[in-house]
Amino acid sequence: MTLTNGSSKAAQHSTDPSIYDEHHEAFAHEGLPSKPDQWVHRAAQVGAILAKDASVREKENKSPFAEVSLLKSAGLTKVLGPQNYGGGGQGWDVAYKIIREVAKADGSLGMLIGYHLLWSWTSAVVGTDEQNDRTQKLIIENNYFVGGAVNPRDNDQKILDDGDHIVFSGFKHFNTGGVVSDLTVLEGVYDGTDKHIFALAPTKQPAIIFGHDWDNIGLRLTESGSVKIDNVKVPWVDALGWDPVSKAPVPSVLNIPWATLLLPTIQLVFSNFYIGIALGALSFGSTYTAKNTRPWPYTPSPASAGTEEPYILQRYGSFLAHLRAAEALADRAGDKVSAIYASRSQKRDITAEERGDLAEWVASVKVVATDTALRVTAGVFEVTGARATASKVGLDRFWRDVRTHTLHDPVAYKEQELGTYLLKGQVPEPSWYT
Repeated sequence: MTLTNGSSKAAQHSTDPSIYDEHHEAFAHEGLPSKPDQWVHRAAQVGAILAKDASVREKENKSPFAEVSLLKSAGLTKVLGPQNYGGGGQGWDVAYKIIREVAKADGSLGMLIGYHLLWSWTSAVVGTDEQNDRTQKLIIENNYFVGGAVNPRDNDQKILDDGDHIVFSGFKHFNTGGVVSDLTVLEGVYDGTDKHIFALAPTKQPAIIFGHDWDNIGLRLTESGSVKIDNVKVPWVDALGWDPVSKAPVPSVLNIPWATLLLPTIQLVFSNFYIGIALGALSFGSTYTAKNTRPWPYTPSPASAGTEEPYILQRYGSFLAHLRAAEALADRAGDKVSAIYASRSQKRDITAEERGDLAEWVASVKVVATDTALRVTAGVFEVTGARATASKVGLDRFWRDVRTHTLHDPVAYKEQELGTYLLKGQVPEPSWYT
């Protein structure tokens, strides 16, 4: 594996932001949306641009600098940001719908905007009020894109004390969006303790070394490959939720249920881009069927067209019903996440039971979204026909995207959690995946 720092791959194998100059100028002229429905419409505009060549770009597998620049110029990266710093001031209910909308067109970009929004929110959950304000100002005023070297199954990232700084060192096998990011969220264990520290650092520095080795079957443009963290220095004042004088966690920030909210928040990110990808497959497939799919002639009552074929109509109807149900459940859970952040951020006073109840709403969505997205993205081939399997059609990317990420953490454990919640009245203990 060849490791390179910063963005040296950019000149060799990446997309050029200038290809979207026309759209950058148009979005700059329009300014940021102001209402929730306008934000969702803006995401749909971005999706329409990305959909034009999504299949081609996916095959080329270039680092998506251009595509991320489009997310930025459209303002989608700022949707959650405070308005006083130039952000959209919207809630997570809107953010989840934006993720879904982008994912309809391009699963990789839906995942990237979702992860960015989560990582840019980190300081609101595990940082002090002062740190969060400073972090939001930095991200929003500069329109930074945020990646994250936070893979809990790689537990080798260590943190050492170095006077006024902490030093991160380690290796992560997965690092979504890092190559195309401006800032990277780092996480590790403070030396001599079992305490974790989150901090943000500039991505383009020699000490952050990317493997450029993401070549999986799906979500090919997410740049989710490996990264080596080679003595990255971060000021103690930027150690989220830690006192830089005593060099210890701030109990009122980190020793409360609020500090564990990142997990249900990101799990619902996952479900929304699963649903979005499946909706994209349904739209793509139905358009293909209307134009190309032939009816089956070897039956007592042959249909006149593919769109008149009874089994095709039945299958599409089932797909639509299940996806509408998944969307409705995702929206309800999204409303709950958004309401907690909107009403409880000042005091951070949710209880363990409230946090657990929220986690199980999110788990419910994860189960339904996983099952439905896999069913639709695979089943759509049954209603498009054999010719739809041609590589040039590009219908397979939807299933490959969903299949790749639904292996992130076993959904069976979400089902077990829900069973325990229902039968025993027990909420799950917070973990890296719950």
